[in-house]
Amino acid sequence: MRDISAEVITDTVKKLCVGANLFLPEDLKASFSEWGKRERSPTGGAIFGEMEKNWELAEKNRIPVCQDTGMAVVFCEVGQDVHIAGGSFEDAINEGVRQGYTEGFLRLSVVSDPLRRVNTNDNTPAVIHTRIVPGDKLKLTVAPKGFGSENMSRIKMFTPSASRGDIIDFIAGAVSDAGSNPCPPVIVGVGLGGTFELSALLSKKALLRPVGRKNPDALYAAIEEEALGRINALGIGPQGLGGTVTALAVNIEVYATHIAGLPCAVNMGCHITRHAEAVL
Repeated sequence: MRDISAEVITDTVKKLCVGANLFLPEDLKASFSEWGKRERSPTGGAIFGEMEKNWELAEKNRIPVCQDTGMAVVFCEVGQDVHIAGGSFEDAINEGVRQGYTEGFLRLSVVSDPLRRVNTNDNTPAVIHTRIVPGDKLKLTVAPKGFGSENMSRIKMFTPSASRGDIIDFIAGAVSDAGSNPCPPVIVGVGLGGTFELSALLSKKALLRPVGRKNPDALYAAIEEEALGRINALGIGPQGLGGTVTALAVNIEVYATHIAGLPCAVNMGCHITRHAEAVL
């Protein structure tokens, strides 16, 4: 067994919360330049230029790249040979979120109860997804999720008779219905298969995939490409002001499912789909 202290976990999560909100992933920054060249609308092209200036200023001045610094979603891959020493694993994560958001002067957007709506004033609790994996390492990925994009999520329980076209219609329809709300150009995460709740989790995990990396299965890579084409033909464009680039990527993650079902979830990430990771 390998010991990892709760204190180290807290410090790591703290740094990831701040880093994810100040620094965009390199693949996402590169995609702005790439897709900006493809945008045919002069207004859309100008918006891509402003998006690049935005992340450059955020990095230079050490300020959040978006005022909505999100609800902290933390993906954890815990090696089965790891022992968490000196405290509770989830408490350590939440303490890291608390410190990161308060000491990092990030916006505090979490309420303690969905109906009473009282702010927790430290952005906790986080949403924590934990998997036990082989080995003696601990991988932590913090993905702050703003709710302009989160509120545009959709899920549908298709029957097995649903066609490839039906799935693509649903994905493109979700983006069409969302319009400018998720701050396009978006990253579209799709979860296909599993159960009701697993398809939603898959759709969120899909947002962590680097922009431009296709599903390794040729079938799903082709569906991603077709869905992306359909979405970019909608004309919504950057920030919803019209154009030929409404999405930067469609990422599909799949899982086995029941003979009687075909769950499909869509989770959208805004143009600053943020995440940062560390391995302990």
